[in-house]
Amino acid sequence: MSPTAGTSTGSPADTGAGSVPGEAAPAGLIRRLAALAYDLLLLAGVLFVFTLLVLFARGGREIAPGTWWFDVGLVAVCAAFFVWFWTHGGQTLGMRAWRLKLVARDGGPVGLGQALGRFGAAIVSAAPAGLGFWWSLLDRERSCWHDRWSGTRLLHVKPPDGKPRKKNGK
Repeated sequence: MSPTAGTSTGSPADTGAGSVPGEAAPAGLIRRLAALAYDLLLLAGVLFVFTLLVLFARGGREIAPGTWWFDVGLVAVCAAFFVWFWTHGGQTLGMRAWRLKLVARDGGPVGLGQALGRFGAAIVSAAPAGLGFWWSLLDRERSCWHDRWSGTRLLHVKPPDGKPRKKNGK
């Protein structure tokens, strides 16, 4: 049985960067949004490269607005970006910077189906003016709609030694 947030086995794995240390708490909305902002900057670059590759493959011919296959391709690149990070360590680069980790409801790693479901559910959460994200302010576990619907939890992970980072190297 894997440890869940709030528990620790004392094993060396509990102290590694890829684990969920015993002092993990549900992530707050501001931290979630900050990590998402970082990820969206990186994702913009990935989408730019994808678009350049498509333009190169088309010999420089423009892509008409509303071209269904290009729109599907953009969504597929976005899904691949998040799903890959979530299923390979539970952290995107933005989540790593803000010390967030995505885990399954039981504390284990997130599977492919859960990650795909979470991506789809996150789109629904964001669509009505971000209502699914704002929901975390009312939820007792600080969960967004997509957390609940996909059976995942987003945790704020403390540093392995439990001490806050030093500012200015002091």
